[in-house]
Amino acid sequence: MAYENNKNFGENKNFGEKRNDSVFSKRVKAGKRRTYFFDVRPTRGNDFFITITESKKLFEENGYERHKMFIYKEDFNKFLNALTETVNFVKTDLMPDFDFDSFNHDQEEEAASTAAVTSATNIIEEGSNVEDWKM
Repeated sequence: MAYENNKNFGENKNFGEKRNDSVFSKRVKAGKRRTYFFDVRPTRGNDFFITITESKKLFEENGYERHKMFIYKEDFNKFLNALTETVNFVKTDLMPDFDFDSFNHDQEEEAASTAAVTSATNIIEEGSNVEDWKM
């Protein structure tokens, strides 16, 4: 899964101006065809709610199939508790031997990127010639 943050706070703190604009968005790529979007959106009364959208690419047609859930602030804790309990049940009771962490590809990519930056920084700090580290 790949994650992408997008904070759309902007300069204007009046969140109620455009009700459909997200004030925060997180994208989770899940395989080749599915993407999940977690968005925080304002209400008319400058309150907030969360939308979770599943988007699946259609192969027969050009376009996407989308399903959306709305979660309101009074249900945040109940929703999070139920989701956590459900995931933990699968991990501990149904599939205790499965390595769920093996799917954390985004962490591996981030570690590789950090290692590359560190390596490049070390070369530069050693005062080597640019020609020495060109790829």
